[in-house]
Amino acid sequence: MNAPLFRDPIYDGAADPVLIWNREAKEWWMIYTNRRATQEGPKFGWVHGTDLGVASSSDGGSTWLYRGTLEGLETGWGRNTFWAPEIIWHDGLYHMYVTYVHGVPKDWTGKARIRHYTSPDLIRWKFESTLGISEENVIDACVYRLPNGTFRMWFKQWNHTYAADSKDLYDWQPIGPVITETKHEGPNVFHFKGYYWLIIDEWMGQGVYRSDDLEKWERQGRILDKPGLREEDGTIANHADVVVQGDQAYIFYFTHPGRVNGIDDGTYQCRRTSIQVARLDVLDGFLTCDRNESFGLKLSPDDES
Repeated sequence: MNAPLFRDPIYDGAADPVLIWNREAKEWWMIYTNRRATQEGPKFGWVHGTDLGVASSSDGGSTWLYRGTLEGLETGWGRNTFWAPEIIWHDGLYHMYVTYVHGVPKDWTGKARIRHYTSPDLIRWKFESTLGISEENVIDACVYRLPNGTFRMWFKQWNHTYAADSKDLYDWQPIGPVITETKHEGPNVFHFKGYYWLIIDEWMGQGVYRSDDLEKWERQGRILDKPGLREEDGTIANHADVVVQGDQAYIFYFTHPGRVNGIDDGTYQCRRTSIQVARLDVLDGFLTCDRNESFGLKLSPDDES
């Protein structure tokens, strides 16, 4: 498997990837926060003013081609901030839930909201609403359908995971906190080998929780918290997405290759990022990941989901 899997050729700051099968183009798309690592400026301006970058793969995820950025997301004048997209396909439409911050703040004072967009083809996007799930800052949406047909969204609020439910993907009702024992972001939920799993970005690797019913979550430890041996993979794994296909599951995450031993001096080398992929497994009821394992990635078409 290629390592790194992908680097953004314009701003070199690809982060928070989500993978989705493009039914019209018949290829996999990776849509990500297009951090501007090459952009000089004060403080944290480089992580704001971000578009959503797009890379495509016609060979099952082995190689990726940069395609540009999503257009048509702005609803007003000026440059604003888009982070951490979540995209699912349901009933003939792609639904995207993306973090939105007004303008380009130089620090962390911007008000964060989750916006809902729909598209028939991943290119033409219609703004539906700004979700009213909280008056607080909310980011990093993840959506998964419960066995009873209800959709549940997990998201970050107050550095913890909260949730909201919807019957139609448009109207969302908050249901309260889910994971509060540790500070984190980037929740991601999936089903693999008989269990539901929830992973969170704890800024020291990915925290893992297991559930039988998507309601009660049991702590399982942490994965991807030790440096890997592959090129650009020698630091912790950040904000991940998981693709499950039968008895195989793959975790896509980003690294800051220049932050050796956790040191961030604010330079370009510490800002730039790489997208990596590793294979997941379940051993004795625990989710495992050997990021140094050599494997072939061949994602199948996902026309059925």
